[in-house]
Amino acid sequence: MSVITQIADAVATSLNGGSFSLPFTAERHYRPVLDLPQLQALHVTVVPQGTTIETAGRSHNQHDCRIDIAVQKKFEKEEPAELDPLMALVEEIADHFRLRRLDGFAEAAWIKTENVPIYAVEHLEQHRVFTSVLTLTFRVLR
Repeated sequence: MSVITQIADAVATSLNGGSFSLPFTAERHYRPVLDLPQLQALHVTVVPQGTTIETAGRSHNQHDCRIDIAVQKKFEKEEPAELDPLMALVEEIADHFRLRRLDGFAEAAWIKTENVPIYAVEHLEQHRVFTSVLTLTFRVLR
């Protein structure tokens, strides 16, 4: 199995073992696209996004693996009472990985988390779906 898919699996396992304000089961897929009826329930999807490989020394390479975590849920009204808990969950997930190594793949060290943009405006407008994607970067020396 590739390094990036091992890391993505470890991220999903870590999420499923964590304690968060909203219940969910994270699943690893190759893209976070679901049908609207599926999004009536909260979905957290872990997706391998990309790898950058650089020299780290004479005999090692540095692999920076980016993993996307998509948080998606269809909503009734675009009101803070409905969307704020989802934004809070995204922040909780980001905090869950900050300054940690992955239990299921200890060779991977967390480097950074990005959340830009913090949610997909077009999903809100066109589909009444909250979608936020965190991009985590983990470093592995090989």
